[in-house]
Amino acid sequence: MALIESVPNFSEGRDRAKVDAIADAMRADGVYLLDRHVDADHNRSVITLAGTPDSLFEAVLRGIGKAAELIDLTRHRGVHPRIGATDVVPFVPIEGATLEDCARMARQAGAEVWKRYRIPVYLYESAATRPERVRLENIRRGQFEGLRDEIATNPDRLPDFGEPRVHPTAGATVIGARKFLVAFNILLNTSDLEITRKIARTVRFSSGGLPFVKAMGVLVRGLAQVSMNLTDTDQTPIARVFEVVSREAARHGVAVASSEIVGLIPKKALPDAAASLLKLENSAASPVLEDRLATAKAGIR
Repeated sequence: MALIESVPNFSEGRDRAKVDAIADAMRADGVYLLDRHVDADHNRSVITLAGTPDSLFEAVLRGIGKAAELIDLTRHRGVHPRIGATDVVPFVPIEGATLEDCARMARQAGAEVWKRYRIPVYLYESAATRPERVRLENIRRGQFEGLRDEIATNPDRLPDFGEPRVHPTAGATVIGARKFLVAFNILLNTSDLEITRKIARTVRFSSGGLPFVKAMGVLVRGLAQVSMNLTDTDQTPIARVFEVVSREAARHGVAVASSEIVGLIPKKALPDAAASLLKLENSAASPVLEDRLATAKAGIR
């Protein structure tokens, strides 16, 4: 039986009732809701699902529809970039499925999102139709407001599915297929935003830093945070990223306060005792994908 993971990101992290309603809309036989990460500063929720292809497909579509009902991007403010109420939806192969299977699923989802909800869709990563759209940050440049202003006049911003106009309140959605990605944030014991931006520039690959690391500096809970996506933890392990950020923080006279994994992480990417070594927050509940999946399959919610 094929099993696929999806990690939809929703632009709501302050109203728990709305996040609960979106999560509830995605519950179904054949779908496991493995994790829910809600962040008020980012004003964003990340929900991790796994399921059989058909069941997961419909669950994600229902979540996108519910988010469009509940989230108004014209009123949304948060430190995380976004272009949609459902901002991004990746499909990730787990068992009995390939990356190309997930890319086909992404393309089918894109067509269906436009058909059902009239939300334009862009394809990214392994489902991308244009080289510049492989990277999510290229699609999301200018955020909702920039896309709204340019989509009808800039040919580079034409969606892959739908007409060249954003949904008035739900914006646009990015859907794709990718390998496992680890969202990893490190909180510093300073409120100096410039320091964390300097550290982010040092560690991210696009600025000459670590391979397979994307990073930005933001303020969260009044402290500076290096917010990162690690796209290949086999080649750039999470412990190496933590080490470099810690070293750079020390160069600027600050220290790591804590870190967090957003969503789940494959077992092989998180070495034994890493929760304490990385100063992980909320490490009582296992952040390991395989552990959560085994628990879900056993019927424990």
